[in-house]
Amino acid sequence: MFANVALSPRVLCGAALLAPLLIAGQAQADVDEVRFGVPPWPGVTVKSEVAAQLMEAMGYDTRQRELAVSVILEGLAGDDLEVYLGGWYPVQTDMVEPLVDAGKIEKLVSNIEGANSGLVVPRYVHEAGIDSVADLAAHRERFGGEIQGIEAGTGVNNAILAAIDQDLAGLGDWNLRESSTAAMLAQAEQMMADEEWVTFVGWEPHWMNVSFDLVYLEDADDAGIAAIESTVWTIVPASLAGNDPELHRFLSQFVVDIEDQNDWVNGYSYEDRPADEVAREWIGANLDTVAEWLDGVEARDGTPAIEAVSASYD
Repeated sequence: MFANVALSPRVLCGAALLAPLLIAGQAQADVDEVRFGVPPWPGVTVKSEVAAQLMEAMGYDTRQRELAVSVILEGLAGDDLEVYLGGWYPVQTDMVEPLVDAGKIEKLVSNIEGANSGLVVPRYVHEAGIDSVADLAAHRERFGGEIQGIEAGTGVNNAILAAIDQDLAGLGDWNLRESSTAAMLAQAEQMMADEEWVTFVGWEPHWMNVSFDLVYLEDADDAGIAAIESTVWTIVPASLAGNDPELHRFLSQFVVDIEDQNDWVNGYSYEDRPADEVAREWIGANLDTVAEWLDGVEARDGTPAIEAVSASYD
């Protein structure tokens, strides 16, 4: 689907070359347009919108591109994208670490810590005796031999497929139904309304943990697909620190409380509000938190970034 997406050439301004002509103290940012790689995940969508709105208040142009994770990483490595806020570990470890080791990208900061991901079941299924991945195989018929998954190519889907290929926890004859996140949740919601047995990919922060009564399954046989405690990394090109120290500093301080992101995802996905509206409302009501993210950061005109942002959200 994403193979034919063409990324635009990197847009640079000539500030570094014109440094002698700049007014003393003016920010010398090389990056004119900040390009985000955004997979179709609600949490990363709103988180990227929050960061983009702050950058725009600081004087940057921004662009958000919905892309597959593999395409995003390729774009970062080639300096065709500047920011990816959804580097889920450990499920994306094998995709990201080779590029880090090659010096092409930087894992800048863990912007979410203590997140959980893996396979979930409704509580009524858990209360019937399904506690771990090891319990699934004995009840294959009740589940229809199927796991509901998200977008193809994502780390958690790849982990499930690997478990099926290796027949871990007796899953060798199971099927992963890959779909969009929205379609997966709609299917799961319908099945839960009918009290059918279903297991699907779950993670936090996400509104599913508020709207559905779910239990995360324990792992089994080192299958690596359940109860995975995750961190979410901000990933940037290795060149960003040199190209734009102010942008790099802001992103290194952009660490989100998991409860805040739960609220963002709830507003965007569950309440069906536009991401820009959710982001703008939250920023305006939480300038103290924003001030921590922008501590010591200058806007593109050399003024304190928090002053530029506060002026935009009066």
